[in-house]
Amino acid sequence: MLAAVLKEANQLVLEEVPTPEPGPGEVLVRIRACGFCQTDYKAITGRRKNVTFPLIPGHEPAGVVAAVGAHVSNVKEGDAVIVQPSGYCGLCRNCRKGLTHYCEHAYTTGGDGPEDVRPGSFAEYTLTGANTLYPKPPSLEFEAACQTEPVSGAWKGIIQMSQLTVGEDVVIIGTGGIGMYCLMVAKAAGAGRLIAVDVSDYALETARKLGATHTVNPSREDAKEAIAAILPEGADLIVEAAGPIEAVNLMVSLLRRGTRWNIFGITTHETFALDGGLMHFLEARMDSSFGTNSLAMERAIRLMERGLVRPELAISHRFPLTEIHAAVEAMGSPERNKVIILP
Repeated sequence: MLAAVLKEANQLVLEEVPTPEPGPGEVLVRIRACGFCQTDYKAITGRRKNVTFPLIPGHEPAGVVAAVGAHVSNVKEGDAVIVQPSGYCGLCRNCRKGLTHYCEHAYTTGGDGPEDVRPGSFAEYTLTGANTLYPKPPSLEFEAACQTEPVSGAWKGIIQMSQLTVGEDVVIIGTGGIGMYCLMVAKAAGAGRLIAVDVSDYALETARKLGATHTVNPSREDAKEAIAAILPEGADLIVEAAGPIEAVNLMVSLLRRGTRWNIFGITTHETFALDGGLMHFLEARMDSSFGTNSLAMERAIRLMERGLVRPELAISHRFPLTEIHAAVEAMGSPERNKVIILP
């Protein structure tokens, strides 16, 4: 099969590799669409260091079952499916508490987090466990369905972890792919004023179309002052969905009493300072969110199937697998939203 193999940082090579065969409990999926995540881009460009080479990136896939291994009964050849990239055993202590993303035997197909990183979906086929598959609703095109994992991550962060309620004011710092989905989930959940913050006017224009009530560009104005003018009493929830440490520092600077904040976008090991006494008297609550779980996947599929979240509206670029290097270039451009690979 054709696959994009990351040999070393900045050495992404298209080559033919053996097509895997499913063992017991495994399924081979013919990939129809796979989202290009910022963490993939960081791995390819060398900014993410927890990478074992060689790696086939890509962890936002949807496709069609091509073959099933022994003891698989939940799917059959020809089924259209959505793939959860974070595999889990279902038997350990954490799995039995519903915390499958804490699984003691976790693996990921193309992503990061656990030590067991398996080939991902910037390829024609992906091998994964049968318990990571969800039926694709007929109403969802593959390009939208492949975004279930990031949409589920947005739901998990905004709703499950940070407990957004109707009418609350929200600031989302960073409106790339995941930031757009956080924005859409917040909008669907009934956010009051919804402020999108980004250095890209292109991204902010998309954010306005997707429901942001206000936008702020830190490269053009003082972000803290601009947000204070819109929300004099401060935000109820601040989501950092950008990645750079500057975004985290901006989030911290916006705290007021009772603020909830979610460290969502930064995945690199960088430090920031907190005033312990101030945090004590503000009673600010810090959440964070990584990965996904089965509940979040189910909720994301429902949101998309009901039309409450429409990931296709955030897609700006589509590339065949044979043009993966053009896709990498697009990922580095400020004039893009979500990039999709079509193997």
